Formats: sequence, C-alpha cells, structure tokens
Amino acid sequence: MLSAVKILGQGVAKKVPAMAMSSLPQHQYETLLVTSPTEFVYHVQLNRPKKLNAMNSAFWKDVANCFHAINTDENCRVVVLSANGKHFSAGLDLSDLGTLTSIVMNENDISKKYRTLYEYIKELQIPFTAIEQCHKPVIAAIHHGCIGGAVDMIAATDIRYCSQDTFFQVKEIDLGLAADLGTLQRLPKIIGSDSLVRELALTARKMFADEAAQVGLVSRVLPDKESLMAAAFETATLIASKSPVAIQGTKHNLNYSRDHSVEEGLRYMAAWNASMLQSNDMVVAAMASMDRSAPPPVFSKL
Repeated sequence: MLSAVKILGQGVAKKVPAMAMSSLPQHQYETLLVTSPTEFVYHVQLNRPKKLNAMNSAFWKDVANCFHAINTDENCRVVVLSANGKHFSAGLDLSDLGTLTSIVMNENDISKKYRTLYEYIKELQIPFTAIEQCHKPVIAAIHHGCIGGAVDMIAATDIRYCSQDTFFQVKEIDLGLAADLGTLQRLPKIIGSDSLVRELALTARKMFADEAAQVGLVSRVLPDKESLMAAAFETATLIASKSPVAIQGTKHNLNYSRDHSVEEGLRYMAAWNASMLQSNDMVVAAMASMDRSAPPPVFSKL
C-alpha cells in the first residue's frame, strides 16, 4: 500500500503560515495552546514540552473541555492537533499512577474498588471520544515519540500525518495493564491487519513512520516537523474552504457507517441529507463550480 501513500520531499509543502502564539481568549488551558493561524482553522498544541507532553490530570480535563467547546464554535471548521517540544507525547504521566494505586490500596471492599476504577477509566475515555465525535475534522500532525495514551489520542482523529522520525508504541502492557482509552477499539478499524494490531499491543514494540504508512495508520510521512506542519495546515486550509454542512456531514456519516452495516449507513445517510440538503450551501457551492472566475464561495457558519 506504500504506493498509495504520499511521501513529500523537502520543499514540496508550502511554508507554515505565521501563527499568533497567544491562546484564543475563549480557549485558555493549562496543558494546551489553542491558536487560529488562518480563518476557520484552529491549532491545538499539546503544551507540556518539558514533561514530554505527558498526560496528567489537568490534561484530561483540558482536552475534554477544549474539544467540547470547539464542537460548537462556529469560527472553527477544522483542527490541526500537534505538540510542542521533542515528542508528540510520552503518554500517561506516571506520577498520576498514584491515583490508581490509592484507589486499590485505600478501598477494602472489592465491589467499591470496581465501581471507583470503572468510573475513573470511563472519565478518562471522555476526552478522546470528544475528539472523535467533534463535528470538526481533526488532523493529527505527529512527530517523534507517540507513546501509550498518545496512540489512543491519535486513533480518535480523522487524518494522521507524521514526520520521518516518528515512532508509535502501544506501551500500556509494559505498565501491567491493557490499553483502555481507545487503542484496542479504534486501531483495528484503522489498520487492516488484526495480527499486526495484536502484535503491537502484546509486545509494546515501536512501529516507525514507514511501517505506519504502509499499514494505513498515517496517510503522509514528511521529512521533518516543519514540512509536517506545512502539509497539515495546507490540508486544513483546503478543508476549511469547503461547506461546513458538507464537511461535518461527511465526518459524522463516516463514523456512523464504520460502526454499522452498509444498509444501516445508507438509510441513515438518506435521512441525514434529506435534512441537510435544505441548506443554502449546496446552491452556493454549485454556483461557484459553474463560474470559476467568481470569488471563493462564502458559506454560512456552523
């Protein structure tokens, strides 16, 4: 499948657009930096570089709050998700393992331990599900280490690009647990090989960029982080120029059809478009297609 994957060389992608380094007023977080480098494109960056973007208790709250807010933010049509620092993310902040230990050690009744742990794990699953269910497409731009919980995170995104130095590692088994935030549920639907998914999850070995491209985990491999970001923003800008009704409907129905039969997907799609085709966006898009000399179409915010 490598022939179907676009490997961009040096100088192919355009330069990354200039970005304001201050967070948007409505998006202030402890562990994330959210900016808008161009109209309708939001850039969400993991922002604990000194801690290798390890996922601590503040991180889980920030990601959930951020993507729930973006979900209804009419000024955002597409998100680029990346990270500051040396690695995309080292995964779970090991200092937070104390929370799990305290639950196990401080509660004597097994049923109460179960209930507390169950609710704790379900709470941690919410942020990445918020990414997957966000109406706006999310493009992951991944560099260097993408470890443990970071694999859970990028598996919930819509489009994945990475730099040549990237490696992916389902690390949880080395910590004495099964990955529980989405990797075991989403990765088999992204990678076509059940055998490979099981190998990665059971061995915790590193999978490098070229292999990730071959098996379909990423659709582009870029030479370095600079060209990675340029490619991600180029795609984001293109998506942002399209009808929000069409883009959001496409994402929603792709997710629905992934989890249902073809017949169920077709029936749901018919019901969806019976509603959404009443939007003015289709008329605006059709007119723009017929008159290529006209200014770019202006779609309603959604």
